Amino acid sequence: MNRYFIYLGYNGKSFNGWQVQPNGLTVQQCIEEALATLLRRPVPIVGAGRTDAGVHARLMVAHFDWEEGITDLPFLAEKLNRLLPKDIAVYRIVPVKPDAHARFDATSRTYKYYITTRKDPFNYDLVYKMSGKLDFEAMNEACKVLFDFIDFTSFSKLHTDVKTNNCRIYQAGWKQEEDGVWVFTVQADRFLRNMVRAIVGTLLEVGRGKLTVDGFRQVIEAKDRCKAGISVPGHALYLVDVTYPEELFKI
Repeated sequence: MNRYFIYLGYNGKSFNGWQVQPNGLTVQQCIEEALATLLRRPVPIVGAGRTDAGVHARLMVAHFDWEEGITDLPFLAEKLNRLLPKDIAVYRIVPVKPDAHARFDATSRTYKYYITTRKDPFNYDLVYKMSGKLDFEAMNEACKVLFDFIDFTSFSKLHTDVKTNNCRIYQAGWKQEEDGVWVFTVQADRFLRNMVRAIVGTLLEVGRGKLTVDGFRQVIEAKDRCKAGISVPGHALYLVDVTYPEELFKI
């Protein structure tokens, strides 16, 4: 059996998330249907994560298996792009070791969240429009607190089926782009359901002056989702990178 990684991106506006669901179109469903059309049999895929409804991915990775070796992978990627809707793009398909796993072998994932305080008719459905001023210096001070913890129960969606709420955060901070948009970048070995949106919502409480940096620390220590801020909308959240050990590609 041969295993392949698909590198792709998508605009999540029209999808009910990544994972196949009984009601609502998903990204995984579209790719599996396109692969089945091209390869003439069902081809299940496994993604590196499960983005929620409306969330985008500048880079997502998924794997699939095929008995025969596929000699022309660029041509397969091209044919997939012809079948897929305009809001999903396959970048490349690469061979990996037979036991490589798109989800479990990922060593890190990086998300970005975009907000703006000014009205823009061109990016309103891709960036979160905020009103009022925000103290980004205080928000970046609060970001440093994230490195002191591994248990992020306070930022996890309730009643999930994961065995642990432990995550190791490698990077977290806000930076302003040239167009005045502020971007929160966070990298970790794994993320909990709704984690990034809950972190951003709580950091915005710091930015508004409703929560101190020490109060942000207390929210994490409480291990209680009810203590954290609201989850910000998904339309401004992007999965931007997934990394893997080099050994997976040495076949």
